Amino acid sequence: MIDLDKILHSENLYLPNEKEIMDEQTKYLDRLYDFNQTRPTEAGRRAKMLKEMFAEIGEDCYIEPPFYSNWGGRNVHFGNHVYANFNLTLVDDTHIYVGDYTMFGPNVTVATAGHPVLPELRQEGYQYNFPVRIGKNCWIGANAVIVPGVTIGDNVVIGAGSVVTKDIPSNVVAVGNPCRVLRDIGERDREYYFKDKKIPDILK
Repeated sequence: MIDLDKILHSENLYLPNEKEIMDEQTKYLDRLYDFNQTRPTEAGRRAKMLKEMFAEIGEDCYIEPPFYSNWGGRNVHFGNHVYANFNLTLVDDTHIYVGDYTMFGPNVTVATAGHPVLPELRQEGYQYNFPVRIGKNCWIGANAVIVPGVTIGDNVVIGAGSVVTKDIPSNVVAVGNPCRVLRDIGERDREYYFKDKKIPDILK
């Protein structure tokens, strides 16, 4: 009997296609398949299923199907009030941590798994996994990609289409490929919510 957690979370090279690993993974993927077949009217059922599928998931979390995940959420840790639009892909071969009130736009990919650059090792099918950490109250824009080993701080906005290859500090807007800090979140953001559109006084 293999020690699955020891293999997946070791950060060492391993062969993900070994039969015991794939047999175990398929069980989780079956559950993910069931989640993606639910109807929009089955919000309660979806919420219950996510609590069974994920390593941890807080209150009032919502994922819009279809949702894709290598291990069906087995290694995903969500805080409270996390929202994900359609086509969220979590390559959760090891841990993914997401803080409270974080939002994912459509088609976001968060990947913990990678493959060696050396062609001979890649040909053999070797893989490694490094955890991803996303802080509280972040907004990850549509089509963003977050690669293995990255940490994103609290209150961060990641621009649409960004490829996040390095850690991002808290309280910034970061954009691009590779993703870089564009600016701090500051006083102007307390006045304007989009370009020249002012935040109503009642919301300040």
